[in-house]
Amino acid sequence: MSGKAVKIAYKPVGLLLGAGAGLISSLIFKQVWKIAGHDDDAPNATDEDRSWTEILLAAAIQGAIFAAVKAAVDRTGATAVRKTTGRWPG
Repeated sequence: MSGKAVKIAYKPVGLLLGAGAGLISSLIFKQVWKIAGHDDDAPNATDEDRSWTEILLAAAIQGAIFAAVKAAVDRTGATAVRKTTGRWPG
């Protein structure tokens, strides 16, 4: 399989992996927030009763978790494609 074909074939796989990463990171964030924030729900940016600090902290934690999970899932997917096709999808 050519490098271009691998890239094209990987597109739908990458989309599915991205959706899965979003779900996984959301579940992880909810658990982390329960521990760190001592609350079941993270604040929304429009929560009037929450402070700027709490809202920005929640957003930073959520972003970091999402980035780490997405990188791990993407790397795992790319490694699996290489094992299957012999070519790196990037």
